[in-house]
Amino acid sequence: MSERTYADLISDCVHCGFCLPACPTYISWGVEMDSPRGRIDLMKGVEENAIELSDTVRVHIDRCLGCMACVTSCPSGVRYDLLIESTRAKVEAQVKRPFLDWLFREFVFAIFPYPARLAAIRGPLQLYVRSGIQALVQRSGILKLFPSRLQQLAELAPPPDSASTNLPTHVEAHGTKRMQVGLVAGCVQRVFFPNVNAATLRVLAAEGCEVDVPSGQGCCGALSLHSGRDEEAKHFARALIEQFDEKPYDAIVINAAGCGSAMKGYAELFADDIAYREKAKRFASRVRDVNELLAGLEPQAQRGRIDARVAYHDACHLAHAQRIRSEPRRLLQQIPGIELCEIPDGDQCCGSAGTYNLFEPESAREIGDRKAANVLKTGTRLVASANPGCTLQIQSRLRARGESIESMHPVELLDRSIQLGAQ
Repeated sequence: MSERTYADLISDCVHCGFCLPACPTYISWGVEMDSPRGRIDLMKGVEENAIELSDTVRVHIDRCLGCMACVTSCPSGVRYDLLIESTRAKVEAQVKRPFLDWLFREFVFAIFPYPARLAAIRGPLQLYVRSGIQALVQRSGILKLFPSRLQQLAELAPPPDSASTNLPTHVEAHGTKRMQVGLVAGCVQRVFFPNVNAATLRVLAAEGCEVDVPSGQGCCGALSLHSGRDEEAKHFARALIEQFDEKPYDAIVINAAGCGSAMKGYAELFADDIAYREKAKRFASRVRDVNELLAGLEPQAQRGRIDARVAYHDACHLAHAQRIRSEPRRLLQQIPGIELCEIPDGDQCCGSAGTYNLFEPESAREIGDRKAANVLKTGTRLVASANPGCTLQIQSRLRARGESIESMHPVELLDRSIQLGAQ
């Protein structure tokens, strides 16, 4: 929470309604309590003891994606990001969930924030996809016999990635050293999209950055933080901060939008923690998304030509939470032959939102189907996205339509271009 109180943050909302057309769940259902304005009304009612923090309130809070589209659309500067995170923490502390809901959440948080545990299931998942079983299962319709959350887990199986999940602890800069940076390897990114990390290292080195990848890294706490599990998030965050604190890095680089958003908010997360307040501030002040960092450097490596039309998807925690929009576009436009096109209603979430598509699968599918339809309107066969959850979600909804479109992180395209330029 910021230095202002929860009640102060609530009072900033003047109920103008500018957030309504920006909110994916309001677009889906047209229900006031499933809009940012309506949820703030619920928060106010609970804060003033006018209504009980009940299971009904929990449902409306759970249905929020936390996409932060309302934050960028709000003319009053309401910090809905702080409000929803604080409210979710209250829900987790005070509202008893239905047993199966609680059990499923415990399962998710026992697996996803732990890279070693994710790595243990990577092989079976890749076999599931490579063997064609995933496609066969989807065509058969057998998934409809299972609970929606289990269906979603099966649908979101990641694409095969042959890159190694093991990363070097140090990579020298090519040519003149321009920066020294530390790379946060991530959890889902590291295990399910290892080539993104490999490409990140190659591109940073090619652009004159000396890169360290501190060993023993764990989760940044983003998934826990966005789900109201504050103490768990702080546990992960403290461990990560210690990995990078007092290291002589000009920047701490991350290539997953949701992680970057959480890490840039560490100062607020630890505002009341005397032991970690200053460490958190130092860490957060150095965090840079890889697109953000590279866009601020004059290109050094030669770019080779890639003839392709690319649709760029704005990950919510990059565009709305971090306000990074032009940087990845500039990087893609540096590549000769790339024709960049915009996705209609590009500001709208894809339905991933961290763990949202696991916990609220029906809503996530509806929102994801809108995104998939808009991607197809571009006519492109390649989508660039700067967040692993978005990539999984968009691919899942495209497969549900029988479509196959390649997805890449912008840094992967940049890496391919630089490799071609070196030939």
